[in-house]
Amino acid sequence: MTLRNISIRQLEAFMAVMETGNFTRAAERCGITQPSLSQAIRELEAELGLPLFNRTTRRVEPTAAGVEFAEDAAKILDDLERSVASVRDLALLKRGRVRVALPPLLAASVLPEIVARFQRDHPGLTVDIADVGTDQILDHVRHGRADIGIGTFAPGEDGIASTHIMRDHLVLLYPAAGPLAGITSLPWQALAEHPLIALRRESGIRRLVEAGHEEARIPFRPAFEVHQILSAIAMVEAGLGVAVLPTYALLSARARTVGSAALIEPEISREVVQITAAGRTLTPAAHAFADLVRTVLRRSTRGGGTVGRAAGAGTEGWRGD
Repeated sequence: MTLRNISIRQLEAFMAVMETGNFTRAAERCGITQPSLSQAIRELEAELGLPLFNRTTRRVEPTAAGVEFAEDAAKILDDLERSVASVRDLALLKRGRVRVALPPLLAASVLPEIVARFQRDHPGLTVDIADVGTDQILDHVRHGRADIGIGTFAPGEDGIASTHIMRDHLVLLYPAAGPLAGITSLPWQALAEHPLIALRRESGIRRLVEAGHEEARIPFRPAFEVHQILSAIAMVEAGLGVAVLPTYALLSARARTVGSAALIEPEISREVVQITAAGRTLTPAAHAFADLVRTVLRRSTRGGGTVGRAAGAGTEGWRGD
């Protein structure tokens, strides 16, 4: 026997008769006509192969099978109601979880404000954070360990859909008390006169910095090489040299004694994007979080324009309010 023909409508009609003991009142509760309710009960009995009610002209009484079936039918309807309410809570952003993967610097600088604002607006939602490198971000998104990823990625990544957030220009960070104090823009060629603190070869930023040196026709000879942007910023603060970093690195330099200048001739930028797994539908919570990420990062640019193009772009324009 298959139960594929038993419907929620039939179960609701059955329970209404059980609880009211009357077909007329049961039909009124269900919002249908009495003939329609009677038909639903007959169809249910035919599917089960047993009568569920003894009918007389004066009263309706459940059979033994009806009494036994009522326990399971009530549980089915209760479970369904809870499931529907739970899914509606997801749709209404009352409950849910967002998993986001992004580079450590963005996680340390931009993300805390975004998460705080998100949970203030949606206190029932939680956020799982993976602060990892670019390859790991792609892996997390592809394999469903992250709903969204944020960063800079090569175009045409297999299984990945991307949404543009902003363009980010490389800028120069220098010791605030050094010889470059007060400089708001600088040609790349001038970098040859200062010790350079660079990221190591596996960094995509390093490759852009090398391209800038090549286009400016100056040798690329780092005085120091580090793995992390935060390490480079700390070394600039210590007066050990200058660093060429993305504009959002200024967020982590808010409390540090470093200055910044726009690099010109050439101007080098990269696209910051938000990625998801191609063909995978985002949950309502992930949609809301993704929208907030784009809004905050785009508003962080001066006047909604390109990050870092204004000479001497400071950190105050990066606030998400």
